[in-house]
Amino acid sequence: MDDADIVRRISELADQEHALERAHQGDGLSAEELERLRLMEVALDQCWDLLRQRRARRHAGQDPDAAGVRPEGVVEDYEQ
Repeated sequence: MDDADIVRRISELADQEHALERAHQGDGLSAEELERLRLMEVALDQCWDLLRQRRARRHAGQDPDAAGVRPEGVVEDYEQ
Protein backbone atom coordinates (compact mmCIF):
# COMPACT_ATOMS: atom_id res chain seq x y z
CA MET A 1 0.00 0.00 0.00
CA ASP A 2 1.53 3.34 -1.01
CA ASP A 3 0.82 6.80 0.40
CA ALA A 4 -1.93 7.53 -2.13
CA ASP A 5 -3.71 4.28 -1.22
CA ILE A 6 -3.51 5.14 2.47
CA VAL A 7 -4.87 8.65 1.88
CA ARG A 8 -7.75 7.18 -0.16
CA ARG A 9 -8.51 4.72 2.66
CA ILE A 10 -8.47 7.56 5.20
CA SER A 11 -10.91 9.50 3.04
CA GLU A 12 -13.21 6.49 2.66
CA LEU A 13 -13.23 5.78 6.40
CA ALA A 14 -13.83 9.45 7.26
CA ASP A 15 -16.74 9.57 4.79
CA GLN A 16 -18.25 6.43 6.33
CA GLU A 17 -17.79 7.82 9.84
CA HIS A 18 -19.47 11.11 8.94
CA ALA A 19 -22.34 9.34 7.16
CA LEU A 20 -23.01 7.18 10.21
CA GLU A 21 -22.96 10.21 12.49
CA ARG A 22 -25.21 12.27 10.17
CA ALA A 23 -27.71 9.44 9.86
CA HIS A 24 -28.22 9.49 13.61
CA GLN A 25 -27.95 13.19 14.31
CA GLY A 26 -30.04 13.82 17.42
CA ASP A 27 -30.55 10.09 18.00
CA GLY A 28 -28.30 7.68 19.79
CA LEU A 29 -26.40 4.98 17.97
CA SER A 30 -27.22 1.34 18.59
CA ALA A 31 -24.63 -0.88 20.26
CA GLU A 32 -23.77 -2.37 16.85
CA GLU A 33 -23.33 1.08 15.31
CA LEU A 34 -21.20 2.25 18.23
CA GLU A 35 -18.93 -0.74 17.73
CA ARG A 36 -18.78 -0.05 13.99
CA LEU A 37 -17.87 3.57 14.72
CA ARG A 38 -15.18 2.46 17.19
CA LEU A 39 -13.68 0.10 14.60
CA MET A 40 -13.67 2.89 12.00
CA GLU A 41 -11.88 5.18 14.45
CA VAL A 42 -9.25 2.51 15.14
CA ALA A 43 -8.76 1.91 11.42
CA LEU A 44 -8.39 5.66 10.86
CA ASP A 45 -5.79 5.91 13.62
CA GLN A 46 -3.90 2.96 12.12
CA CYS A 47 -3.95 4.54 8.66
CA TRP A 48 -2.72 7.90 9.95
CA ASP A 49 0.00 6.15 11.94
CA LEU A 50 1.11 4.16 8.90
CA LEU A 51 1.21 7.31 6.76
CA ARG A 52 3.31 9.09 9.41
CA GLN A 53 5.67 6.11 9.63
CA ARG A 54 6.11 6.03 5.85
CA ARG A 55 6.80 9.77 5.69
CA ALA A 56 9.27 9.60 8.58
CA ARG A 57 11.10 6.65 7.03
CA ARG A 58 11.28 8.43 3.67
CA HIS A 59 12.57 11.61 5.35
CA ALA A 60 15.24 9.56 7.15
CA GLY A 61 16.37 7.96 3.87
CA GLN A 62 14.84 4.60 4.77
CA ASP A 63 12.44 2.39 2.83
CA PRO A 64 8.85 3.56 3.47
CA ASP A 65 7.59 0.12 2.45
CA ALA A 66 9.19 -1.29 5.61
CA ALA A 67 6.57 0.56 7.70
CA GLY A 68 3.70 -1.55 8.92
CA VAL A 69 0.28 -1.27 10.46
CA ARG A 70 0.61 -1.25 14.22
CA PRO A 71 -1.91 -3.03 16.46
CA GLU A 72 -4.88 -1.23 17.99
CA GLY A 73 -3.30 -1.23 21.44
CA VAL A 74 -0.34 0.74 20.13
CA VAL A 75 -2.12 3.39 18.08
CA GLU A 76 -4.92 3.88 20.59
CA ASP A 77 -2.57 4.40 23.54
CA TYR A 78 -0.54 7.26 22.06
CA GLU A 79 -0.35 10.31 24.26
CA GLN A 80 -1.02 13.54 22.44
